[in-house]
Amino acid sequence: MDSKQVLTIGFDDTDSPQGMCTTFLAYKIVDELKKENSEFLDFPQLVRFNPNIPWKTRGNGAVSIKIRTKNVSKIKTKIKNLVLKYSDIKNGANPGLVFYENDSIPQNFTDFSRLALWKLVNRNYAKKFAKKNNLEFFYHGNGQGLVGAIGAIGYKFDDHTLELLSYRKKSRFGKERKLSSKNVEEMQNKTFPYTYNNFDSKKERVLITPHGPDPVFYGIRGENLSSLLQASKILKPKEKLDGYMIFKSNQGTGDHLSNKLNVEDLTPYSSGTILGTVSTTPKIIKGGHVLFSITSKSYTVHCAVYKPTGITFVAQNLIVGDKINIGGGIKKATKKFPRTLNIEFIQVINLKKITEETNPLCKKCKKKMKSKGKKQGFQCVKCGSKASKKTILQKPRKIQQRLYTPKISAHRHLTRPEQRIGIKNKNSKFNPSDSWFCIYRN
Repeated sequence: MDSKQVLTIGFDDTDSPQGMCTTFLAYKIVDELKKENSEFLDFPQLVRFNPNIPWKTRGNGAVSIKIRTKNVSKIKTKIKNLVLKYSDIKNGANPGLVFYENDSIPQNFTDFSRLALWKLVNRNYAKKFAKKNNLEFFYHGNGQGLVGAIGAIGYKFDDHTLELLSYRKKSRFGKERKLSSKNVEEMQNKTFPYTYNNFDSKKERVLITPHGPDPVFYGIRGENLSSLLQASKILKPKEKLDGYMIFKSNQGTGDHLSNKLNVEDLTPYSSGTILGTVSTTPKIIKGGHVLFSITSKSYTVHCAVYKPTGITFVAQNLIVGDKINIGGGIKKATKKFPRTLNIEFIQVINLKKITEETNPLCKKCKKKMKSKGKKQGFQCVKCGSKASKKTILQKPRKIQQRLYTPKISAHRHLTRPEQRIGIKNKNSKFNPSDSWFCIYRN
């Protein structure tokens, strides 16, 4: 009889703006689990939740790891110690840790996870959920990390990407990262379209290295394991790294915008989409940002498009009557501005026609006729041809009926890049013996 048990570990909120990283903790946990001869059942899962939560750190990512093991009690103790060791509690981290012992994940776990993807989930609600479902959980500080910890366990992937995260040696934490932009550009060219958002060709800017003091050196996002490994070999960083790990993630899926927002109750910090009709003429404000309103189900929704997104040109060329589908996050009202949807994408569904009256064109001479006087019609000065009324012409619009997405440098972790539009990656076959985890031993 097999005495091994399935154990899923979820954890979140172990980092702070001053340092550490939840994925680095995952890297350390996996190293420990391998020493205990644990059987890994899937890639470690890096789940990005609602990007509009005001107190989030960086990408609002939580991690879950699913294993089969004989040493459940021993492993739990070791993981608790690792969470305390690698959480930046002194700088405000509020780590949450959850253990779930079952192969099948209940639907209410998935429902909880989907809620955390687009809404602000109260930490007290997470605590009640954990108790109600007899979960073994631990937290430090206010318990905010329990939201992501439970959510990471329950997340169901309809689409996913993979990310290879490389980690620095402790002596290099907080020091400048140096990576050849030429190598990154070469990597992007050689692995496209199986990796994405590595290099901004227009700005010649490297996009895979973070800027903070955390342990990550670079992160490459893509569709499959082999492309990520190929990409990492092209980079050739001069800094001696500690190792890497590949995560399964919802990054690049746009999943936070998969639900439709309720225009009757636009809760602050929620994310989603709204279908409506432009109801006010767009206004450009200081900084180049664009404000306008739409009407949806007789409700007015105030909207903002910020200049860094690169889609302000689209917003400023909308007119009253245009039908659009927009996605983004609800910003809390201030003294100066009402509750507003900060737009991440604009999908133009229908453009209102703009017409103008003009003197008729002579069919023979191909020149505009001249007016003969009030209510006297029009006549061609060259051949004498006549017409009784003006011609109505449709003016061309500067935008088209299509999807407009932000430029690469303005992408959030969850933003679906153009190359992934229409793509759903549902089945990444996990083989424990593949090179998904590596520590460079000296």
